[in-house]
Amino acid sequence: MTRFRALIIDDEADIRTLVAMTLNRMELECFQAGSVAEARQQLQQRSYHFCITDMKLPDGNGLDLIQLCQQKFPDMPVAMITAYGNMELGVSAMKAGAFDVVAKPIDTERLRQLARQALQLSKVPVHLETLPSAIGLIGDSAPMQSLKEQIFKVARTQAPVFIFGEDGSGKELAARLIHHQSSRAQRPLVSLSCREHSPAELEQALFGEHNPADGLLYAADGGTLLLTDIDQLPPECQGRLLRVLQDKTLSDPRQEQHLAADFRLLSASDKDLSQLVQQGQFRQDLLFRLNVITLNVPALREHPQDIPLLANHFMRLYCRQWSMPELTLQADALDALQHYAFPGNVSELENLLQRVVTLAEGDSISAADLQLQTGPQELMPAVQGRIDTSNLEDYLENIERRAITQALTATRWNKTAAAEKLGISFRALRYRCKKLGID
Repeated sequence: MTRFRALIIDDEADIRTLVAMTLNRMELECFQAGSVAEARQQLQQRSYHFCITDMKLPDGNGLDLIQLCQQKFPDMPVAMITAYGNMELGVSAMKAGAFDVVAKPIDTERLRQLARQALQLSKVPVHLETLPSAIGLIGDSAPMQSLKEQIFKVARTQAPVFIFGEDGSGKELAARLIHHQSSRAQRPLVSLSCREHSPAELEQALFGEHNPADGLLYAADGGTLLLTDIDQLPPECQGRLLRVLQDKTLSDPRQEQHLAADFRLLSASDKDLSQLVQQGQFRQDLLFRLNVITLNVPALREHPQDIPLLANHFMRLYCRQWSMPELTLQADALDALQHYAFPGNVSELENLLQRVVTLAEGDSISAADLQLQTGPQELMPAVQGRIDTSNLEDYLENIERRAITQALTATRWNKTAAAEKLGISFRALRYRCKKLGID
């Protein structure tokens, strides 16, 4: 007795037979429909674990069925059959909620792979809170509830996702949750920052130095590849990545070697890529492939009502981590946190409370303990008492050291992000760290 059921919708009987024979060998019980009307009847009669439909049908199109299934059967993955090379229709299908797209003539191995991935979703938790990686995606506000709903929806497709949000807002956390709720959850999540490497290092890391099997694109086989700060991807890498996404293969021009490229691509940035396209800094055809779905992660200032939940979470986390009695936030401290802009978003809040817990002397935290500063002096600690200018160079170096250390702490020692926070170049920050003995 088969465990899974599939619905095949196509007006060509030969294609329905081919798909059914392929899925039958995977122990799926298959039901068939040749039109939208027949498909509606079949959907009313029983539940299905997987559905595959042609785009063009005698009495409608596959997009209508995808939208219907999204409304009435949101847990059922629906794949779309399109004409070969019709990427625009494929993108439209994925935007409508299609799990994946397969082109005619149908490759049976590709079909089996797609079906296996679709059926994997029955083993994936359907609530974010059941996942260990959900820690940090805390909040009951409308923006956070909307974000969680979007993550759930996009996780259950194979569509590339572009994650947009400010530094420290939680883009990487959102990416991890997409991966862990997807059909690829049991395969690796491979992450690479395009900001922290030179163009040559990025090309080698992604595509391998001499063999594509040594690169991260192959390391993500069957899983998910996350490229953060993708706006920093150099032009040469943009072109090679586009070819991989188009051909679904990895190749090295110096060798007669081709490997299947089976990964889902997630990308993230705090930059508007469409503006970079207009400025000639990013390929429009690559952007078309990347942002099939765009996920917007809100800045912390857009949901300040979640700050008490986040603050108490981080306080408990670090108190337990350092075996300390739990601390509480006084009312004036909570009020101060909710009225602070947090340019570094959730990451800045976490680092602030980590420091506060470390230095705490009582059993509660007041607004004064937070030492929040605003305006142009945000990174510059207040100077207490009389200024000793007997050695001006040492005095200025001390201020510089403290400002750089605070910026590095706020960005989790990401020197590129710290340089942006300080308003200097990465090279200048690296030079100053070396000069001041900051590791």
